[in-house]
Amino acid sequence: MLVLTRREGETFRLGDDIEIEILDIKPGVVRVGIRAPRHVRVLRSELLEAVAAANHEAAARHAIDLASITVEAKPVARG
Repeated sequence: MLVLTRREGETFRLGDDIEIEILDIKPGVVRVGIRAPRHVRVLRSELLEAVAAANHEAAARHAIDLASITVEAKPVARG
């Protein structure tokens, strides 16, 4: 992990096309601005984790017990 110290108004870059700027610093809160191409997804990790948890819960709720499904195989007449 790279750890940087930045002051309000200072920036740093990720690669050639992503720029991060420190917009405001208050006790307990830092406002960050991100300039990136539209094709780059920028997601808050807590939102991503909440969506993943909701998806996991929904999948578990609708899971099918495959062991309880029985299928009768019938020979197919070929002719």
